[in-house]
Amino acid sequence: MNERKGDLTMKEYLEQVRKTVPLVHNITNYVTVNDVANIILACGGSPIMSDEAEDVEDITSICGGLNINIGTLHKTSIEGMFRAGKRANELGHPVLLDPVGAGASSLRTNTALNLMKELELTVIRGNISEIKTLALGGGTTRGVDADVADAVTEENLDKSVKFVKQFASETGSIIAVTGAIDLVANADTCYVIRNGRLEMGKITGTGCQLSGMMTAYLVANPEHLLEAAAASVCAMGLAGEMGFERMQEGDGNSTYRNRIIDAIYNLRGEELERGAKYELR
Repeated sequence: MNERKGDLTMKEYLEQVRKTVPLVHNITNYVTVNDVANIILACGGSPIMSDEAEDVEDITSICGGLNINIGTLHKTSIEGMFRAGKRANELGHPVLLDPVGAGASSLRTNTALNLMKELELTVIRGNISEIKTLALGGGTTRGVDADVADAVTEENLDKSVKFVKQFASETGSIIAVTGAIDLVANADTCYVIRNGRLEMGKITGTGCQLSGMMTAYLVANPEHLLEAAAASVCAMGLAGEMGFERMQEGDGNSTYRNRIIDAIYNLRGEELERGAKYELR
């Protein structure tokens, strides 16, 4: 059951992105950088990609928000993440952390934990394994995919909602956990979102794309950060549903990726308002 939260609707959060054309600085991984740029363009924003330490402070200064993704770390990009993040904090810009593969290696885990320690993060967005790793201050996962044992299910939903609210309270950040059931929470409120298709997990980078698009939604809706983050998750899941419906015989995951981006490009506010499947807890 959908419940309205705040002064705007899902439709209006989407339309604010198209109206304001937010400029988003992305320090993201080289596996998905092109897709991240394209989905930000598709949703109505404008992307800039830069991870060179000597470049990032100037780039962040002209943008409205910063998306940090640790999927393919190297020493230069790590330095750039901290420098860009601190500059974004000085300017009061939204900062999103996508801790890709946290728990898979000490470098990834420690980098994410140090970014949490040194930066003010508006949103931390990842799968449940990555988020649990950060909440515990360490741990192991099998890689960038969530461990099946950690999946958010109807059976453990109450426990999962309590966990993300608690982690949000501890960090002061919005926590967005994406998977078969998505959770987007601050310390008081959790959006439980049931949009999307299991087939989206067969495409490399849907989470990375969501992080870029979510940052655009945050920049465009500064007074409604939790709601805007949830709206972007609903939009991505709905695009997955719409894109899958348009698949034809012989299409595979590469075509599906493009159909999702096209669905975001063509998504209208009224469609998001009707198609968003969420409840508040």
